[in-house]
Amino acid sequence: MLKLQGISKTYKVGTFGGKELHAVCDVDLEVGTGEVVSLIGESGSGKTTIGKMVLKLISITSGSAFFKDIDITTIEGRELKEYYRNVQGVFQDPFSSYNPIFKADRVFAMVKEEFYPDMKPEAWAEKVDQCLKDVGLNPPDVLGKFPHQLSGGQLQRFLIARALLLETEFLVADEIISMLDASRRIDVLNLLADLKKKGLSILFITHDLSLAYYISDQAVILYRGSIVEMGSTERVYFNPQHPYTKMLMATVPRLDQEWEDIEIAIREKQLPIGQGCVYFGRCPFATDQCSLERPQLEQIESNHQVACFSCKRGS
Repeated sequence: MLKLQGISKTYKVGTFGGKELHAVCDVDLEVGTGEVVSLIGESGSGKTTIGKMVLKLISITSGSAFFKDIDITTIEGRELKEYYRNVQGVFQDPFSSYNPIFKADRVFAMVKEEFYPDMKPEAWAEKVDQCLKDVGLNPPDVLGKFPHQLSGGQLQRFLIARALLLETEFLVADEIISMLDASRRIDVLNLLADLKKKGLSILFITHDLSLAYYISDQAVILYRGSIVEMGSTERVYFNPQHPYTKMLMATVPRLDQEWEDIEIAIREKQLPIGQGCVYFGRCPFATDQCSLERPQLEQIESNHQVACFSCKRGS
C-alpha cells in the first residue's frame, strides 16, 4: 500500500544555511494492506520526520514515496484531497489537535463540510454515532463537550474516529499513547489491533519497544535517520543482530536489573559519530572499515535485514 524508496530529508542549518542536517537518510520501507509497521528509535532518530513526509506535512528532499502506486511527492489539488481522505495522522499530544474554544466534535463538522457536503444531517449523525461506537466511545458522553472536558484517551479516540469517518485506509500513529495513563494505553492499542483486522494499515511510530512488539507485524530500527535493522517483529526482537538493536533490547527494564545501572552504561558509550556507519561512535565492535564505509542493509535470514559489517562477518 505504501512504498518509500530512498527517501531523505535534509535541512539547511547554521549561519546563512551553510551546513546541512541529515534528518533522514536513504530510507526504503513498505507497509502492506492491513499491516502494522513500527518505526522504533531514540529521539532524533528520524521517526517523526518520516511520518510527516508520508503525511506531506514536510517535503521530501530526495527519493520517492508511493501510495497505491501513485507518486505522492507530486500530487496536488484534487489528488491531494483524495490522498488525505485515505491517509490520516494521529499525534502524540491529542490536546494540540483541538481548538479549546470549540467543542471537540467540531473536527467531525469540518470533515462533513470538506468531504460530505451533500450528506443529509440524519445520515451524518448516524455515521458519526457508529464511528464513535467503533472506537469505544458512547456518543452522548462525548458529543457536545469541550476538549478540556474529555480525557486524553477520549480525545485520541475522537481523532481515530475522524479517520474512520473518512474511511481512511492508512494511519500514521505517532507516539499516540505516550501521554496516556497506563490504564488507557492498552485500550488504544487493542483498538488499533481491531482496526488492523478490518484492513487498516498503520505506520506506528514509537520509542517504546514493548508497545511496538504488542502491535506490529514488522519492526524497523532507526538510528540517526538511517535504518540499521528491520524485519518481522519476532525475528528482530528475539534475534537482534545490530549492536544498536541489542543495546535497545538491553535497556528494557527488568525485575532483576536496576534501571540506573543501564543508563550509566549507555552514557559511557556516547562517542562522536564517525564518517561511515551512523553508529560508529557508540559501537563496541567498530573497525576502521566502519569509519570509512556506510554498511547497507543485507538479508541475514528470511524477512530480516541488518546494516552492519560485524554481522556480515558473523561476529
